[in-house]
Amino acid sequence: MCASVSGALSDWVWKKMRGVENPVTHLLSSPTAGADVSMETCCADGHRTATQKRDCSLPYTSESKECRMVHEQCCHSQLEELHCATGINLANEQGSCDVTSGTSSEVMFVKRCCYCCLLGKAAQAQGQSCEYSLMAGYQCGLVFRACCVKGQEAAELPPGDVMDLRETAKIPEGEEEQEDPYRNDRCRGGGPCKQQCHDTGNEVVCSCFVGYQLLSDGVSCEDVNECITGTHSCRLGESCVNTVGSFRCQRDSSCGTGYELTEDNDCKDIDECESGIHNCLPDFICQNTLGSFRCRPKLQCKSGFIQDALGNCIDINECLSISAPCPAGQTCINTEGSYTCQKNVPNCGRGYHLNEEGTRCVDVDECSLPSEPCGPGHLCINSPGSFRCECNAGYYFDGISRTCVDINECRRYPGRLCGHKCENTPGSYHCSCTVGFRLSADGRSCEDVNECTSNPCGQECANVYGSYQCYCRRGYQLSDVDGVTCEDIDECALPTGGHICSYRCINIPGSFQCSCPSTGYRLAPNGRNCQDIDECVTGIHNCSINETCFNIQGGFRCLSFSCPEHYRRSADTLRQEKTDTVRCVKSCRPNDVTCMLDPVHTISHTVISLPTFREFSRPEEIVFLRAITPAYPANQADIIFDITEGNLRDSFDIIKRYMDGMTVGVVRQVRPIVGPFHAVLKLEMNYVVGGVVSHRNVVNVHIFVSEYWF
Repeated sequence: MCASVSGALSDWVWKKMRGVENPVTHLLSSPTAGADVSMETCCADGHRTATQKRDCSLPYTSESKECRMVHEQCCHSQLEELHCATGINLANEQGSCDVTSGTSSEVMFVKRCCYCCLLGKAAQAQGQSCEYSLMAGYQCGLVFRACCVKGQEAAELPPGDVMDLRETAKIPEGEEEQEDPYRNDRCRGGGPCKQQCHDTGNEVVCSCFVGYQLLSDGVSCEDVNECITGTHSCRLGESCVNTVGSFRCQRDSSCGTGYELTEDNDCKDIDECESGIHNCLPDFICQNTLGSFRCRPKLQCKSGFIQDALGNCIDINECLSISAPCPAGQTCINTEGSYTCQKNVPNCGRGYHLNEEGTRCVDVDECSLPSEPCGPGHLCINSPGSFRCECNAGYYFDGISRTCVDINECRRYPGRLCGHKCENTPGSYHCSCTVGFRLSADGRSCEDVNECTSNPCGQECANVYGSYQCYCRRGYQLSDVDGVTCEDIDECALPTGGHICSYRCINIPGSFQCSCPSTGYRLAPNGRNCQDIDECVTGIHNCSINETCFNIQGGFRCLSFSCPEHYRRSADTLRQEKTDTVRCVKSCRPNDVTCMLDPVHTISHTVISLPTFREFSRPEEIVFLRAITPAYPANQADIIFDITEGNLRDSFDIIKRYMDGMTVGVVRQVRPIVGPFHAVLKLEMNYVVGGVVSHRNVVNVHIFVSEYWF
């Protein structure tokens, strides 16, 4: 709705500014202009140029001067209409005149119409007159009044139908024409058309802007894809890209270095010298070329010099650049900027020298004393221009140094002269052996030396090829200092010494001994662990007749347990290793109802001797309470185990488990215990039927904890 209103408003403004018809087109369509020229076509081309190119300065080819005039006027008219319509739309839709793209002339047209429309809307909002009185131009006044009047009409309209309101407003024709000659125009406000509307008097005709086509409903417009219909004007090497209401031509390939793309999609050479983007030094002059540029030096070099890339003058070596600059018998010598020729002096070859007169070359006797060119002790024989040497055995004649050079037999025959090491000597060589070997009688081979015959080791010696190895007996180790002496191994000080003996380790030369605490333990047959002595079995305890001896780790305890009233000592008291139990069962007198109703059935005293666990990684199970389920239905009876007293620092817990068809309460040690100490746990095993305890067994567990020596 906003787009149609703004489009209609801009159309109404331009009708005000131009009239219903274009006077130029009307004038040139007269018969005086020539019947063979279609001015409507020229004007349509001008409209199309403004819509597509947005530029009216492009040349228009036509033989008719009038056609060119019409083309230019219609182009400018359409261009101003497009820019002004854009400005009115900005004012109505955004309420601001922020233009983000376009040339300076386009931005000027758009902003001028946008500002004038905003001024008209502001005047209408403040209740001022819509008659424009500012001296800002005729066109701005029309846009100001149109936006102001349109705002008044929109404000006066009720929420109902706009067409009904127009029919109810009965204004005489004369008065309406005097106020506004276009008030009865059915295209006022855009009419039913989406873009352009023309009221012929008989009917309303809708049309579209250039670049659009009318749809079948006769009202709406859609964009024409000039790239598909072939109505574009793109040249060879350009691709057509459709845009809304127009199209643009895009070059298929870039222009390359040194060229720039013009608005017409042509490649234009970049004048680097004029634009200042060259890199010529201050001593050079920039000269533009197609696609590049050239730097010419300002300074010109003198004769005999050449200029380098940096403009420096470098001397020319005429002796190398000119073929035979000097006559025969003379030598060329280069000078700065020129050269000179110098007469040659006779030059004798190797082995000759000039005579005293300096006129000819004579032989040099290299073998004359005191010189010895072949080396001391070798024979020298002179020859014209040279000499030869007869070298002694073990030497050879070197043609480069022309002397007798020693032959390095060790390098010439590697690995074939000596068994181990070969050492070159003047004219010969010498063999030697590595450590642990001695030279054989042939002076070349090496044989092993048995070092163990001299007893180099502290204990045991083993000869190996070229050396020897010392060994130590068990309990000793070879010294890291000399590798010969044997030192005693302190097994008790080794990282694993704490695990050799369970109690105490005593080092002795070559071995070690384990010991146990002075009382309560004996050394096990393996010589390392300590075994607890059961004083109660061996009879070495001092318990009285009324006391019971209970063995614990490293000692014993004399304990006396008596059954409480109404209980008697059971005859099936268990005697197990590490565990002693005294059990009291309920024994009620006849007719003793209170005793019979007491749920406590048995009271047991159990003694357990526990070692301190050095590596405590998981709970240790120490007591098993096996319950005998009384004669109650299984779905009504329940067995509950509980620790009621003596659980210091929550070191123990009790869980219920089912084993071999029986319910068992397992007492576990859940925390490490630091011994020695004595704890008494009071355990209860309750049989619950219907929420009532019907049977209870009480177990008092005496736990003695001692150090671990096993």
